Amino acid sequence: MSKPVEIWGGIECTVNRVADHYFDQIALSGHDRRIVDDLERFAELGLRTLRYPVLWERVAPDSLDDADWSASDLALNKMRELGLRPVVGLVHHGSGPRHTSLLDSHFASKLCVYARAVAERYPWVDMYTPINEPLTTARFATLYGLWYPHSRDDRSFARAVLNQCAAIRESMAAIRSINSAALLVQTEDLGTTYSTPALAYQATFDNNRRWLTFDILSGHLDEWRQLWWYLLESGVKRQELDSFLTNPCVPDILGINHYLTSDRYLDDRVELYPEHVRGGNGRHSYADVEAVRTTDDEIRGHLGVLRDAWKRYELPVAVTEVHLGCSREEQLRWLKEAWTAANQLRAEGIDVRAITAWSLLGCYGWSSLLTRGFDAYEPAAFDLRSSTPRPTALAAMTRGLATSGSWDHPVLDGPGWWRRDCRFMYLARDKQEQLANSSARSNSRVILITGAHGTLGRAFQRIAKHRGLAFRAVGRGDLDICNAREVAEALNEVRPWAVVNAAGYVRVDDAENDAESCFRANTEGPSVLADECARLGIQFATFSSDLVFDGAKATPYVESDVVSPLNIYGASKVRLEEHVAKLPTGLVIRASAFFGPWDAHNFLATTFHEIAQGRTVRAANDTIVSPTYVPDLVNTTLDLMIDGERGIWHLANDGALTWYDFALAAAERAGIDASRIVGCPMREMGLRARRPLNSALQSERGTVMPRVEEAIDHWVAAIKSSQLQPRVMEKSSSV
Repeated sequence: MSKPVEIWGGIECTVNRVADHYFDQIALSGHDRRIVDDLERFAELGLRTLRYPVLWERVAPDSLDDADWSASDLALNKMRELGLRPVVGLVHHGSGPRHTSLLDSHFASKLCVYARAVAERYPWVDMYTPINEPLTTARFATLYGLWYPHSRDDRSFARAVLNQCAAIRESMAAIRSINSAALLVQTEDLGTTYSTPALAYQATFDNNRRWLTFDILSGHLDEWRQLWWYLLESGVKRQELDSFLTNPCVPDILGINHYLTSDRYLDDRVELYPEHVRGGNGRHSYADVEAVRTTDDEIRGHLGVLRDAWKRYELPVAVTEVHLGCSREEQLRWLKEAWTAANQLRAEGIDVRAITAWSLLGCYGWSSLLTRGFDAYEPAAFDLRSSTPRPTALAAMTRGLATSGSWDHPVLDGPGWWRRDCRFMYLARDKQEQLANSSARSNSRVILITGAHGTLGRAFQRIAKHRGLAFRAVGRGDLDICNAREVAEALNEVRPWAVVNAAGYVRVDDAENDAESCFRANTEGPSVLADECARLGIQFATFSSDLVFDGAKATPYVESDVVSPLNIYGASKVRLEEHVAKLPTGLVIRASAFFGPWDAHNFLATTFHEIAQGRTVRAANDTIVSPTYVPDLVNTTLDLMIDGERGIWHLANDGALTWYDFALAAAERAGIDASRIVGCPMREMGLRARRPLNSALQSERGTVMPRVEEAIDHWVAAIKSSQLQPRVMEKSSSV
């Protein structure tokens, strides 16, 4: 194949209906308010083809007579100006406007009328996906009852599939009457089902069913196929199936939407699995889980599913959605795997056209399959949690692949979690712990972590290991970061791509009488380390504090607010910020009131310990902070480093409360009697160093940390699961 694999793009654009409510991803993402700016962002990535919605439910929710084309006109005209070729989608996991549904006998003819109107308005558009993933939509809406019309039977499912396939055929006929060159890019999720021997019959049925959309449209479904008879038994008329044999609508490109949750494993040993994954088919009860979490064999991934589709149909194929809701390095690894697979198959002679950086703006609510919780956001190439969409490393990778066909980042040295043993969830606990402790590849480029024995250093090691990020951790005895010669030698030996300085002086009150030690640890050492990293072009991150502020402000502090520390510790951090934040590779993280599940000396841990001992705990009720859950802090810092962020960022959990309220909230969530927690003014706490009465933090660069209530819940759950055992509570202070 002379023409290389392309990089397409797309935005998550589902408009699905649950009961009487429509949920609109385009509105949730705010794209409908940033159409021109977003399209310019996409074009700057080097994209030339974009899956783009002109959705029936949005344009003509009542009738074509009242259609509002303004947003589509703006978008498609801008795309034409930018040289972006649209693949126009008409229905995306939807069931149409309120006057129809997937079970409406007139669904196909109604969509056909709309499709013709779109083609007449935009006759130059030559690529269409009239309905995205018809089989998946039918399953969720008419087998599982999650989406409208909320049916749960085979007859409804069969009717929904046939109605959608008929709608695709009629819509393409209408479109081609306007533009005879229009191409059908038909998408579907082709997940494979695996099973225990007792459920082999169900797995066989599911694996035949996965081809249903493509089989029907391409005229492959005949009497020799199992699903032919299933559809007839489910109420489909024979002449409906015959019509596709004589008048097929063969896709010009098979669009494969493949996710790590696509492949399933069915297990009749239900006692091995939690209640929420158990179900059945009326004949057997079984657990239905992600195959990647259970099966010993490596997943086949994009390589396997693309090869399967080509072998069955010998039609051009494309990966039309590549998205992973996970940490940044895993998102990069997933895109790389799709790109590598597509190019490998193309070299073998398989007609792979493109892979698609999907969900460029991220997506909402998919953790609940679009039924609730639409505040659950997954960023992607752009992170919408900033005032303007912030490009992530995924945007840089997309640009690199689109413009030069290559892109590199040190985190790509390691395999994705789906290729590591830590992927297993449904194993004995001792086996899980053994697998979780497997290390990254020895030849991977590493992150150097200083402060190896402190709370923060330990947390970075733990989480880096979990995320498959290679690292080298050093303590004070291994490296004096105040010694420029030692630092240069260490960086030359280790050759890290990034350095995390987790070392520092943390005893705020002691610093009042030990300023020299405090400034040496918090200012001099990190500055030496940062300078050498800047000289070598190494990403560097270090940590500051909310105590750089004096508390005079009535609202939470943001990054650009003027600093004015009240104590020596805060002054040492201000001096650090002044030096590091201006360096070309420097990232300074301001955080506040650390608490985490792996140390015994944070405020919540000591509060719970005192209560357990029957003692009263005093907590300031006039001092407002934004607590920072250490796992959230570490994960977000790593993401920002991978993204190549610079300057000062506020990373505290979203919210502000007094120390007293903080303790009460944790006690309430843990079910602990809070009567021994007593509120008092900060001045009565007997602390040597002055504290600001308000040091709450917000970020003007992006609210990328979870709500504080969610963080407290996670801490309580982690502590309950560990039962406060000493082996989990790692004792540490400064390094």
